[in-house]
Parts: sequence; structure tokens; C-alpha cells
Amino acid sequence: MYGDAGNELPKSDSASGRDPAQILRQVFGYTQFRDLQDVVIQHVMAGGDALVLMPTGGGKSLCYQIPALALPGLAVVVSPLIALMDDQVAALRQQGCAAAALHSELDDGEARDIFRAIHDEALDILYVSPERLLSGGLLDRLARVKLALVAIDEAHCVSQWGHEFRPEYRNLAILGERFPDVPRIALTATADPRTRDDILRSLNMQMARVFAASFHRRNLHIQASPKISETQQLREFLQGREGQCGIVYCGSRAKTERTAARLAARGLPVVAFHAGLEPAVKRAAARRFRSGEPLVVVATIAFGMGIDRPDVRYVVHLDMPDSPEAYYQQIGRAGRDGERADTLLLHGMDDIARARHFLSLSTAPEVQKRVMRLRLEAMVALAESATCRTRALLACFGEEIADGCGHCDVCATPPDVFDGTEDAQKVLSAVYRTRQIFGALHLIAMLRGEKTEAIIRHGHDLLPTFAAGAGQSALHWRGVIRQLVARGVLDVDIEGHGGLRLVDERAWPVLRGETRLMLRRDAVVKPRPQATKAARAADGGMDADDPRFIRLRSWRLEESKRQGVPPYVIFHDVTLHEIAGFRPQTLAELAQVRGVGASKLERYGAAILKIITNENYLQNST
Repeated sequence: MYGDAGNELPKSDSASGRDPAQILRQVFGYTQFRDLQDVVIQHVMAGGDALVLMPTGGGKSLCYQIPALALPGLAVVVSPLIALMDDQVAALRQQGCAAAALHSELDDGEARDIFRAIHDEALDILYVSPERLLSGGLLDRLARVKLALVAIDEAHCVSQWGHEFRPEYRNLAILGERFPDVPRIALTATADPRTRDDILRSLNMQMARVFAASFHRRNLHIQASPKISETQQLREFLQGREGQCGIVYCGSRAKTERTAARLAARGLPVVAFHAGLEPAVKRAAARRFRSGEPLVVVATIAFGMGIDRPDVRYVVHLDMPDSPEAYYQQIGRAGRDGERADTLLLHGMDDIARARHFLSLSTAPEVQKRVMRLRLEAMVALAESATCRTRALLACFGEEIADGCGHCDVCATPPDVFDGTEDAQKVLSAVYRTRQIFGALHLIAMLRGEKTEAIIRHGHDLLPTFAAGAGQSALHWRGVIRQLVARGVLDVDIEGHGGLRLVDERAWPVLRGETRLMLRRDAVVKPRPQATKAARAADGGMDADDPRFIRLRSWRLEESKRQGVPPYVIFHDVTLHEIAGFRPQTLAELAQVRGVGASKLERYGAAILKIITNENYLQNST
């Protein structure tokens, strides 16, 4: 556990019986509920079960934390990750709540203290992993105390259709049998209709009410680009983002380490993270990430679920995720504070071919493979989309928006779409005439009339398709081939050194002119730069150069180190920015700022007012 936020269990001040709106204001420091929070809270407090679907940063946690404080008894929260549990507990203790987490990293003394607090009914909220909940007699202990509710966080882990899978999650249906009169609330940020149904069925919560907020996050700026030189593209994207925190996702452990080493060689603060690292190395990386320092985390998908850090400013994918659900979950880790965040997806022909190949080798039941295949093809279509990407992404979750989003690359710069039938025929003819065993580089050289050693040796300079595309660049032909693979007209022989093959039922209608293809014209597009300070200010963003804001962040960092907690559990940047702009002169005025509840006002109010009101102090700190 964390420093002085975790050495001693706090005592419950028994918020039970208070109005939810009063708890929202006094404990969490907010004056009004967002989106569906109020109706979800009222439903759960009335004893109803609920499945809550809200995007990352949408305020899901308050949907169970406020009922937990308002209802008599202990709230049990099932959570998948130790880091997530510790962050939530640290944040709740900052707000004066009696919270604790049971997990494998506690020593025997700490675990005994928590068991004693459960027995004495001294806790408001207990976080626990599904494995710990279902073992060691914990359910029997909980049966002897009054429970307010049971919350199941990251509930997509329950579903066999979800991108994560924890077998223990699928045994949580027993909670309804053991505690039939205790309301249950399952929460997740990403679930398409099939996953929603599977969650409810797996948890035996078919009678639960489903609350689905909009998944549209307007602060996420989405961009996708074909791979040309991913190292150079990543380097260009990171230019101007020094001092920010971001995540770069890679498809393999080896690539994660290579990418991290390259960025470190350029002087960037970077850590690698994947499941194959030693536990101590992973803990150190996670500790640096949660410390609040500007850091680039290069990771596989082993890093991410349950991230609470609010100021992640970008997410880059160097390899294509296998579903829109996984993609949305991962980019959703950026911009949890509501400020602008940028995302970049680099995708290529090999990504598509490799994902299809691995899927073909899967031993999953055929019905599950069919679902996985549909999701993969939806992800391919999203990457290749010539229309609003946000609109295409939201459609995967059953949500429609009438017009373009205005914050994706397609809306910003609509692509040039052309009738690519003739170019496709040239490529397909070249593949057929070279016996469907050569890769893209060889075929592009042949189409452009380049007399390479391999082309001359195989006599391909004598074929009718030699130089048939001499008027177009290699970039153009690479884009045509990639789109033909994406549409399933061509296939890549992964085991045969990347040779391209015709998919007969789709290729021959194109060759015969029976099917016409509209393609997008690839261009050398620079990754969209970070918004300028002036643009961010005009858009309501934070002024990072405000001396009060700088000093408040410095104070927060010192305080977080003293307590051994992440800075963001003390105050988010958004709250510090509002304090700096509002310049409160009294505790009563400070209490009006969003995110400043009664406990934090008591703990930090005097220090904050000193920073805000002492002009000499400010001048000396800048």
C-alpha cells in the first residue's frame, strides 16, 4: 500500500444515510452529476442490479462509490489489477473514506488488519481481486457482515468475447446466489452488444438494467496512417511532446524493447513494459508511470487496463489491435482529465495478414473464431476508412452520430478517393503471372519497370505487366496492394515468406471487370502536431505556463512524495488549473472548486491558499 495513505486503516465516518448529491459535494468536491451517474446511483440504492457502460474517464467509479458511502454496510469491489486497486484506495482515503484492498502483495499483518476492519464493520469499501474473493473463505467472512453492494469493475473480463479473459471472473455468478438481496453493479468502458449480453448471462444478471452512456469522447483526436517508416513516423509524432506522458503500444515483446531502446538513445525518458519482464522491473516501470513524471511507456497490451493516471496526452499504436473494442480500450487511456489527447494508429499490410494468420491457427471454437474474425475485419475497415473514423468506431458499439466528428484525421483532411479498378487489375495480373509466390517489394519494382537482379533473373522484365505502372510511385502501389489485402482480394502467405496470392472468389471478378474498386490515394502525411498553447487556451485548455499552476504542481509533487501516493490522487491537473485561474482567497472560496471535497479542504486548504495569495512566494518560484 501507499505511504501514510496506507499504513493505517482509516476509520469510517459513516456517511450512510446522506443524500448522494451531498456526498458528491462534500466528499468528492463536485456540484453536479455527469451523464447517467445520478440515475444509476438511484437505481442501485433502490436495490436494483445494473450494467454500466461508460467510456474511460466518464465517471464510472462514482456510480458505485457514492452508493457505497450512502448505504449502510460494506461495499465489495471486484477489480482485476493491484495497481488499480491501490490507486482507487489511495484516492478514496484522500477524500476521507474508509477503504482498503486485499491482494497478494500485502504482508500478513496488513491482511489481518483488513480482516479485523471487516469484522468490526469499520470499512466503507473493500477492493479485492476475483481470485482472492473466491478463495480462502473470504465469502464466508463477508456473509457474516452487512453488505451495501457488490461492484464488478472491468466487467468485460467476464465475457468470452472480451479482449481480456480472466477465468475467475466467469465464476462471479456465485455472488448472486450467496448474496441474493445485495445489489450488484457491473461496469466497463468497452462492450459491444454481443459482449454486453454475454456479461449479463455470465454473471446471471439477466434482469439487470443496462445503462449505456455515449462512447463519444470529443477530446480524443484520432489519426491513422499507413506504415511507411514507422520509426521516423513515431519520431515525428513525438516532436514537440517532450514533457508529456504517453503510451506507445507494440505487438510483440521484442518490438517493445527495441522501440524503447531507440527512444532512450534519443534522450527521451522511457520505460518498456511487457509480461515477460521480471516482476521487479514491471513494478519499477509502473511506479515511475504513476509518479506523475513525464514518461513514454512502450508496452504490449499487458500494460493498461485500469490505468488511473488522468494526464496521458497521447497513445500510439505501432501495430494494429485485433478489434475495435481493444483499440478503443487502449486509446481511452489518454485524456482521462477531459483535456485534448492525440492518438496515432500505424497500420500495414503485414499487420492485417499476420492477424488473419494467427486467427486461422486459433484453437478456439468455431463460433468464437467467427466473432473474432468479424471484429478483426471491423478493425481493418476502421484503419482503412475514408470517412469519419470516430463515426466508424462508435458504430462498432451500436452508437450513431449524424455528422463527422471534427476531431479525426479524415474530418480534418478528407482523403482523395479514386476509381482504382485498373490499378488493382495491374497488381492482380502481376501476382498471377509471377505464380503467386513473390512479395510486395518485388511486384512493385516490376510494375514500376525497375530491372532489379531478381526481376532479371526470373525473367519478369519480359512479362506484359512489366512497367505497366511506371507512371506511379512506389508509395502509390504499396497503398493499392495494402488495400487489396485489407479487402480480402489478396492474401499474404505468412509461412511462405510473404508471397501474395489471389483470393479467387474476390480477385477474379476484379480482373474480369465485373467488380469496380474505389480506393483511397495514400499520401505522405505528417502526424498531426500537438496543438499550440494558444490553440489549447482558445479551446478552454490549461495554461501550463501559469506561475500559480506551476507552483501548485510543484507543491503537489512534494506532497505526493511525502505520502508515497501518485500526485493525481491528491488533485488532478484540471483542479489545480481551476484553482490557479479562480485564485481563491478563503477556504470557503476554495471549497467551490471542482474536486475539492471536505477532507482535501481540511488537509490542503491552508497550503494552497498560501501559494495563491503570497505573491512574493510566487515570484521566487518562477
